[in-house]
Amino acid sequence: MPHLTLHEPGIRGLFRFRPETALPLNGLVEVLLCGPSTLSRGERELIAAYVSALNECTYCYSAHAAYAAEQLDEGMELVEQVRADIDGAPVSAKLRALLRIAAAVQKTGRAVTDDLVKAARAEDATDQEIHDTVLIAAAFCMFNRYVDGLATALPEDPDFYTNRAKKIAAGGYLAVLEEARRQG
Repeated sequence: MPHLTLHEPGIRGLFRFRPETALPLNGLVEVLLCGPSTLSRGERELIAAYVSALNECTYCYSAHAAYAAEQLDEGMELVEQVRADIDGAPVSAKLRALLRIAAAVQKTGRAVTDDLVKAARAEDATDQEIHDTVLIAAAFCMFNRYVDGLATALPEDPDFYTNRAKKIAAGGYLAVLEEARRQG
């Protein structure tokens, strides 16, 4: 049962509850997950989903797993493989190293060691990719705690995440936010 009276599941309900937070938080996500990067949008969504899985945030994991699957050729199968075992998942060595950094951030920022960064650089990760991985992981720790800390509800419609994934993939977070604002 949500701790607040919310009219939508997950973070969407929180954005409607406090609409002045929606634009800056979605702006951050737009830059991190949809903006220009040498990492694909699917890879960045995968990092967000992975951190959300580590934090056991069902809403955020389900949402970002669907968004990643929509944008990765390997789909949900790859997302689930990463969640279960990053060492055995068929991802590039660079992405695996970045996922390890994200997992360290999920524990505490101080768990990101020189060795983890060196390992990512050895796989040709750029400074921006390392920076963005840390920021994606840190941001999703916040989002996960925001959603779970207020005990938001999960959607009742089983297609909720996949329907939204198509919209996110097509237009990004700010376009989806604007569409929701217009719909009232």
